[in-house]
Amino acid sequence: MKRITIINLTIISALLICLFSPLITKSEEVINTSTQSIPEKPTTNYSVEELRNLSRSITVKIYSGQTSGSGILIKKEEGFYIVVTNDHVLSRGENDYRIQTKDGQIYPAFVIPNPRFKNYDLGLLKFSSDKEYQLAKLGNSNDLQTGDYVVATGFPIMADAKIDDGFNFTEGLVTLIPPKSLEEGYQIGYTNQIQKGMSGGPVINTNGEVVAINGMHAYPLWGDPYIYQDGEQPSDKEKEVMIRSSWAIPINTFAKLVN
Repeated sequence: MKRITIINLTIISALLICLFSPLITKSEEVINTSTQSIPEKPTTNYSVEELRNLSRSITVKIYSGQTSGSGILIKKEEGFYIVVTNDHVLSRGENDYRIQTKDGQIYPAFVIPNPRFKNYDLGLLKFSSDKEYQLAKLGNSNDLQTGDYVVATGFPIMADAKIDDGFNFTEGLVTLIPPKSLEEGYQIGYTNQIQKGMSGGPVINTNGEVVAINGMHAYPLWGDPYIYQDGEQPSDKEKEVMIRSSWAIPINTFAKLVN
């Protein structure tokens, strides 16, 4: 009798797995398999070390008043370098901004106003230098898919500045790309562990291209940032994945607003 019961339970369990396994979304699969601290990097033209060196060259530290954040070198024109970052990195600067480059040089910086950034967590700075610094290559964020390998970098506020100037390089996987953006333009979720101070730093794909801009770490301590720009609320299942993910603004969103 016990043998028959065990067999029946086994059959029932197998049927339940068959019935409900299609309900597991790709995003949930990524979250469930991202418990490893370092995901396996696919074979590309760039090694992990090369991605680290590239990201270190294009990521700058931004001193904004009494706090700090990160930024990305994206352009040089007429002796001025242009840096993209988050608006919340600049919000406490009170017109006191400085940028530190890879070589340790610190430059005074100035905000470039852009009224089209009004509803987006984006900002631009410029600084003057005769030195040649590497510029970011911008990719196509529309090509990203859940499960893609990405690296994200920046300068955490609590990092030891004596170790590579506090630069932090993280590896992870894309977890969620909703069809519409959250408030302030956030639309790419990923497993990389973003810390306070890394806001404004780059998210880079396996081709060495910047595909997004860091801005929000997982498990926020206050508020509810998980509301779509049109005011709609995500489902409970979506929100579970959102809370466990770091978030970035797609580079295509930035490029569209700048143009």
